[in-house]
Amino acid sequence: MFKPHISKQILSSLFSALMLTLGLGMFYQNGFAQQKKAPEKLAPVQAGRMIAAPDRGADEGDGPHERLIIRGATLIDGSGAPPRGPVDIVVEGDKIVSIRSVGVPHVPINENRRPKGATKEIDAHGKYVMPGLIDLHVHTGGAPKAPEAEYTYKLWLANGITTVRGVPTSGSLDWALNEQKRSANNEIVAPRIIEFHRPGTGWSGRGVNTPEDAREWVQFAKKKGVQGLKLGAHRPEIMAALLDEAKKLNMGSTAHLGQTGVAQMNAIDAARLGLTGMTHFYGLFESMYKDHDIQPWPVDMNYNDEQGRFGQVARQWNLIHERGSDEWNALLDEFLELDFYINPTMTIYSAGRDVMRARNADWHAKYTLPSQQDFFEPSRRSHGAYWFYWTTADEIAWKNFYRIWMQFLNDYKNKGGKVTLGSDSGFIYQLYGFGTILELELLQEAGFHPLEVIRAATMHAAEELHAPWDKPIEYGVVRAGLKADMIIVGENPLANLKVLYGTGAVKLNDETGLPERIGGIEYTIKDGIVYDAKQLLKDVENMVIKQKVERGMMEPVKIDSKKQ
Repeated sequence: MFKPHISKQILSSLFSALMLTLGLGMFYQNGFAQQKKAPEKLAPVQAGRMIAAPDRGADEGDGPHERLIIRGATLIDGSGAPPRGPVDIVVEGDKIVSIRSVGVPHVPINENRRPKGATKEIDAHGKYVMPGLIDLHVHTGGAPKAPEAEYTYKLWLANGITTVRGVPTSGSLDWALNEQKRSANNEIVAPRIIEFHRPGTGWSGRGVNTPEDAREWVQFAKKKGVQGLKLGAHRPEIMAALLDEAKKLNMGSTAHLGQTGVAQMNAIDAARLGLTGMTHFYGLFESMYKDHDIQPWPVDMNYNDEQGRFGQVARQWNLIHERGSDEWNALLDEFLELDFYINPTMTIYSAGRDVMRARNADWHAKYTLPSQQDFFEPSRRSHGAYWFYWTTADEIAWKNFYRIWMQFLNDYKNKGGKVTLGSDSGFIYQLYGFGTILELELLQEAGFHPLEVIRAATMHAAEELHAPWDKPIEYGVVRAGLKADMIIVGENPLANLKVLYGTGAVKLNDETGLPERIGGIEYTIKDGIVYDAKQLLKDVENMVIKQKVERGMMEPVKIDSKKQ
């Protein structure tokens, strides 16, 4: 029988309360939810309460160790350097203390060269080690789509993500900061959490309506433990006050320069005011319009109709100065001079290019909660579920938009600009963790070499986080002296980034004549704690099975929750 981390009675009460709120009419019997009648489809909402992660069990994660040695790996260190190996990597506690070359390919290793004294060893001969991924745009979920934070955290770790930047993880400031603290202490199974919050969050009944309000809220957020600001396209005097105060307090900043404010605050406007970096694409195209100052919306445009909101934005692709023009290059050069970071989150809008592919991705059947799938499906209520009538013309517009967007990102990277990793999963058919790996693929599609992709997802992402803190990176590269945040995978990710997906990659086995799945991360190491990535996925699968049984979508099954 499935054994939750909290008592069955408490879990049953929590779930029953949630189900009553959502009107599902279920009840429990012998630990399983039995249905009185066919379930009604959930009425999705924008946000909801989350159940905090349970305490990390004694059988969840191994370590940190007095002296962990990873033996014989090929190392991709995240800096952009070529792979090298075999190497032995020595970890003491939560820090990498040495990386020793122990030979050359195709020659037996000289055992006399190897570091000694391991209290724990991992055999990584023939495997690849790289830094843990850093996803700079995440939300944890919440009812009704993903009520339990444990589900999202384990999907992140299973797909190799060791640090996330919540923008925010939750709209509840105290809840988010408490989960951040628990993760920092490794009390829960979760990546490291960096919290950025929207102006006004945590103030009871107050808004940020004046520059004085803006400065006061930033000071309040700093005292609470918030590490940075998630901004919109605020009017210039508010934006200037927020960014100025954040800079004084060594707080980071990113912005979704949304369509309701971008006419007065585009990407270059915000960068000139001191914004650390942007997320998404909003404000980028508007910074280089050719014959317009604002987007020429249809006269019947309504921002609250999300198909119009997301369908029309792609129609900007041919409104801007051409690639290679003086205006295009001037924007690149000014961003570069300002040390501006671009966190594109191409993943989250990629369904616009081919909604059928996103809706039927390999991982949904096994790892997507039914409640999350309900949230994804077309709905006037669920944010990002705007597929009311998606057309071929819509997809063509998005394909054209991506082509231009990717050209800009690749040009910026080639000039020395820093592009980082973000996913924004939990919306638009993108599942936590899996959407992050898709972002790696999209960066490669944009023209990044796989080594540049991994650098964007690790070292450059760490640099974006650390830049406002005025200190060198503490993670993001596999290097002596840095945090022991790494992933171990059995296949070469440079040859095929798909092997990093939890579902791996499909490859024909020429000996059997049958296709098989290879890859998938084997171990995710965070703060020197070794997590079995396959077991994390099994835990997620069990959570999905449990909800399907509770909904009457499948017969009750015995779930083995024992950690392997």
